Amino acid sequence: MHGTPYLTVTTTAPGEDVARRIAAGAVERRLAACAQIDGPVTSVYRWQGRIETDAEWRVVFKTTGERYAELEAHIREGHPYDVPEIIATPVTAGGADYLAWLRSETGP
Repeated sequence: MHGTPYLTVTTTAPGEDVARRIAAGAVERRLAACAQIDGPVTSVYRWQGRIETDAEWRVVFKTTGERYAELEAHIREGHPYDVPEIIATPVTAGGADYLAWLRSETGP
């Protein structure tokens, strides 16, 4: 993801406590400039041949392409799911001041 300067990365968690822990850890480690948590949301999905419906909390991280691999590893380390949702979406445009802040907050 190094070719993409800025990303939003989405995951879901089975509870607010897990979502907060993963979000806070990412911001503390400067893997994301911020993380927004919303929920509960209702997820309907197929898992092991069955249709499941669960309440989940969605976390959206704002980060850079350079930090993506570390952020993905962080999400996987703290996630209880066998196959966590981790989807990165390129940010194609944004406020220059916001993007500068994002870069500074995810820097070394």
